[in-house]
Amino acid sequence: MMTEQRFAFGKNWKRYLMGVGRAEVDAAKHSLALAVQNMQTTQATFLDIGSGSGLFSCAAYELGFSRIVSFDYDQDSVEATAAMKQLASAPDTRWSVSQGSVLDTDLMQALGTYDVVYSWGVLHHTGSMWQALDNAGRAVKANGQFFIALYNDQGWISKYWHIVKRTYVSVPGFVQLLMLLMFWTYFGLGLFVADLLRLRSPLKRHTGDVRGMKFFTDVIDWVGGYPFEVATPARVEEYLRARGFALTWQRVVGHRHGCNEFVFRRVSPHG
Repeated sequence: MMTEQRFAFGKNWKRYLMGVGRAEVDAAKHSLALAVQNMQTTQATFLDIGSGSGLFSCAAYELGFSRIVSFDYDQDSVEATAAMKQLASAPDTRWSVSQGSVLDTDLMQALGTYDVVYSWGVLHHTGSMWQALDNAGRAVKANGQFFIALYNDQGWISKYWHIVKRTYVSVPGFVQLLMLLMFWTYFGLGLFVADLLRLRSPLKRHTGDVRGMKFFTDVIDWVGGYPFEVATPARVEEYLRARGFALTWQRVVGHRHGCNEFVFRRVSPHG
């Protein structure tokens, strides 16, 4: 079941879109292009589950996918994705945008299957992550690819963040702002020092990373992102292997917080 008390992801994405331009779209497009470089995109289909800002649906459109289907549970995210689609002047015949939940089994069955199913940093916010992962995986065609990013399980530290996030969505707006100011400062100073030590420009985090994401938006999403579930890389691979997938690529964060990133390929029918 969807958790009633939730972070307003869509409002955050609408704020993010106000600063999105060609640079952010190109960054997302480059990131996705590297991931699908061996695929004939003009003959492939793309399902974006939890489309958020619509940035990666837009990247898929510009990479020539024959059909892009985007949906999100949050109505503001749906509107953000629709705005991105309008900016891209994409026809409805190639890119559709709608509201829906990955936990809605009837909806997922009606959507059919796709060459690429993309759900980046989404399924751990549904309130029922493993069911969401199962439903999303069923939408991947034979030999299709499944792109997911899921929060890393850090044990007691993850339990601490669960409390922070649950607190954030339950307190008044002025308290939320105070919490954000505290964590912006905490993460900002830490990352500033880390970037200097690595001889990287600290400003890059504020102008967009390699996926087109930005520091302030990411911190809001991280602190407020509730529901919140986590998983170890081994548990994710085990779960999807039992459902007919083989892991083809991963980038894990080790003992740190953040998302472990995976690409799986469907090699057999759902187990």
